[in-house]
Amino acid sequence: MDNENNLSQHTPTNQSPPISKENGPTDTDAETKELTPEQRRTMIIGIVIFVLIVIGVIISIVALARLPGATVAHIRDIFIIFMALVSLLTGMALVILMIQLARLTNLLQNEIKPILDSLNETISNLRGTTAFLSDNLAEPVIKLNEYMAGLSQLLYAIGILRRKS
Repeated sequence: MDNENNLSQHTPTNQSPPISKENGPTDTDAETKELTPEQRRTMIIGIVIFVLIVIGVIISIVALARLPGATVAHIRDIFIIFMALVSLLTGMALVILMIQLARLTNLLQNEIKPILDSLNETISNLRGTTAFLSDNLAEPVIKLNEYMAGLSQLLYAIGILRRKS
């Protein structure tokens, strides 16, 4: 009885049904994950900065291309500007990757680890329950069956019982 109470304490009460073909993610799931105002503001600022940089690069390329006598030096300058833009995008991608990695680490430490600890505790309770049932229910039934088989063999040997033909 104590094991049942411990087991019921560690099972979540607000379980969602498993996702199947008929019960897939709904539109309301996407609606509940809206951005907070701070996230929206940060995203808008990032997009604006990116657009301004791209516009600046395009203006620089056009200005360099319009110079009289487009020489190898002008082409080199355009290529250097393009490489700077690629380096900037790579840096931004690395920053986003580091932020996502930090969020994943936080998720693992603060949400998944307690769930796994609770699961381990539940499994140990289940092991105790099965050991208890094995000792107090299965073994006595098996022993009773052994004694009954022995008694029936004794009765057959004595001749009190006859075998079915």
